[in-house]
Amino acid sequence: MSFKDNFSKQASLYARYRPVYPQDLYDFLLEHVPHKANVWDCATGNGQVAKILAQYFERVIATDASKAQIDHAVQLPNIEYHVATAEDSGLANNSVDFITVGQAAHWFRLSRFYEEVQRVAKPEARLAIWGYGLGYFEPQMSNATALNQIIQHFYTQVVGPYWDEERKHLDRAYETITFPYELIPTPEFKMHLDWSLEDLIGYLKTWSSVQKYLVQHNRNPVDLLTPELSDAWGEPTKIRTITWDVYLKFAKVK
Repeated sequence: MSFKDNFSKQASLYARYRPVYPQDLYDFLLEHVPHKANVWDCATGNGQVAKILAQYFERVIATDASKAQIDHAVQLPNIEYHVATAEDSGLANNSVDFITVGQAAHWFRLSRFYEEVQRVAKPEARLAIWGYGLGYFEPQMSNATALNQIIQHFYTQVVGPYWDEERKHLDRAYETITFPYELIPTPEFKMHLDWSLEDLIGYLKTWSSVQKYLVQHNRNPVDLLTPELSDAWGEPTKIRTITWDVYLKFAKVK
């Protein structure tokens, strides 16, 4: 089954600069997963979720449709990586206690994915899908308004036309994404990372819209943005905290 491969080309950047999900998100989810033998981390990317799950589950099966992503993934003894789509995982029937999808479900053929979830889930299994939107700087930080405006303009105007249609699910906080199960109420979660200017620039270069702009115009739009961003940032080594809101959907499968 084919898939939109928006991340293989920048897999090394993705592994280095993608945001890390907060521990309290994992703590909440794990508290509500009754059995911890096998977990499927679907669309694992660089394995950032899989490596956390490996601390709590006997066996982690981590799949991604992109071999390049898996080639950059974290290796641990109890993680098995497989190149496979979300809709055709290759997992056995009734084999997993928990299914996780971080920042990827909006790319799936969701009706087919949920059929796969039903097939591989054990009784009492749980499903968690989550994503995050555009990062921002909290208002109390110096130059936060200027930095947020620069990033917002870049996101919507410069590379805005190069986002896939599916990106709108994140812009709408996953409220528009199909989810056929009864939701378990969840707290709000946020990611906070302390970054230098170099970190922010590296992260922006992982965006799929940036890569599409680069292909079409033969220049990286982040390089064009850097002088303005640098002026607003100040000393390049200055560390600033960037925040993302996390959009979580969590449910019992069966």
